[in-house]
Amino acid sequence: MRKYVIGVDEAGRGPLAGPVAVGIVMVPARFNIRKAFPGVADSKKLTAAKREAIYTLLEQKAKESDQVRYMVVFASAKLIDEKGISYAVRQAVARGVRALAPVAARGGRSSVTAGDVRVLLDGLLHAPLQYEQSTIVRGDVSEPVISLASIVAKVRRDRLMSRLATRYPFYGFDVHKGYGTHAHYEAIQKHGTCAIHRRSFGLQMY
Repeated sequence: MRKYVIGVDEAGRGPLAGPVAVGIVMVPARFNIRKAFPGVADSKKLTAAKREAIYTLLEQKAKESDQVRYMVVFASAKLIDEKGISYAVRQAVARGVRALAPVAARGGRSSVTAGDVRVLLDGLLHAPLQYEQSTIVRGDVSEPVISLASIVAKVRRDRLMSRLATRYPFYGFDVHKGYGTHAHYEAIQKHGTCAIHRRSFGLQMY
């Protein structure tokens, strides 16, 4: 049995703007996630306030123990346009998993290696071949560690889009987070696209 389990999920695959975010969470194999994070569920089923509360609790747990670790890897709109969304997500997954559990030992806090972990991924995601892994359809619902990863990805991406809204104030990124709402399309028609729009998502005409 592996010593640790890693959960992986992404947020922001479908928006017209902003990066895609991949959340990666690692906990000991016998860690009781539901007990440690009451109410944990697929991020889409939670309110923003509940997601923030669980994320804050995860921050605290990670500070208390180096056996609980997490990170978010962003893949930019530029990379999505150049290489495609599937490539961008795949690269982000690989970067995140390797950062938490490198293939070879590095010492210090990164002493956990690929041989110590089992990776659980949502939907159609895959980790690098060096890792024992399972891809689970609707894993963000059935596997608490994937649910936690989905929350991490969603919270961090939403925070980033809210910050970007101050840089690009015409689009309402703090409200719709880059998704294709009616108001967002109206803003694009009025102001054109900006630097973080995914022009490969049918926006070339703007």
